[in-house]
Amino acid sequence: MQAVARRRENTIIFGLITVAAIVLLGFMYLNAPAFFRVNNLVNVLVQTSVLALLAIGMSFVLIGGGIDLSLPAVLAFSAIIGVIAMQTTQIALIGPIVMLVVGAALGAFNGTAVAYFGMAPFVVTLATMTVVGGASVWITGSQSVSGYPLIFDDVIRFRLLNLPMLVWITAAITIVATAVVGRGAFGRQIKAVGLNPRAALIARMDVKRIILSTYVLSGCFAAITGVFLVARLGSASANIGNDSLLLDIISACVIGRVSIYGGIGSPVHAVIGALFVTLISNSMNQLGASYFASLIVKGILIIIFVYLDQALRRKA
Repeated sequence: MQAVARRRENTIIFGLITVAAIVLLGFMYLNAPAFFRVNNLVNVLVQTSVLALLAIGMSFVLIGGGIDLSLPAVLAFSAIIGVIAMQTTQIALIGPIVMLVVGAALGAFNGTAVAYFGMAPFVVTLATMTVVGGASVWITGSQSVSGYPLIFDDVIRFRLLNLPMLVWITAAITIVATAVVGRGAFGRQIKAVGLNPRAALIARMDVKRIILSTYVLSGCFAAITGVFLVARLGSASANIGNDSLLLDIISACVIGRVSIYGGIGSPVHAVIGALFVTLISNSMNQLGASYFASLIVKGILIIIFVYLDQALRRKA
């Protein structure tokens, strides 16, 4: 019964998203036809891919009953350390490896504090965001860091069928992550912990290890995103994870019905949410709307979709 109810709820939510997207695209066709130029559509896919990778990382944590506010800061810090490592060694392969290690380590710190020390996820990840963000500014002196081997950019920027590798890799990761959460034992365990950690403990699940692993995955996804952003921008900086990025990540997850209450959601739904958020951002940019107007719209959308999630839960 729960599975049937959940499918019905998803149908309602994603039906609303589809209708809203069609209306938005129709409006853009009439008022800003430049939106449909090939270059802009490719740009939308690239922007969606960046947000989607981070939203997938966040979805693991949310489904497990937590939250990770440090994602943008971890992205920036891991990117900076990775670029410095490439600068020092002049070995392109070192960069992605160092970024992944740093991202995983910071995720492990968050996960350990939450799972093994019983600290509140919001407080822990907020503290990590503050400390790591400050460290990024201190290390770089608020300047961009570059000077790494150019082969790094050449490999990461490679295109297939005129689409950047970032888009293809994001699609592949989405398929794998969705399969893991939807069909794998690990995915079932994350959902069980997110829905009722006490019941999961009684069922002899290693709740602490499961929670820890979700934060490690989140850190790894932040680092992977950092790899592609460094190649795209040609440098790393403390503001590579800009102020609005966290809002976009949460918006993508909430709109994609990855529940902030835990136990419900799928990576592919977070990706759909990321696409919708990117369409809104790009559309408002094409229309010449201010940055702050975009923030207002996203904030309102979060409130609406959280309300819908609660309403559907009560009805179920």
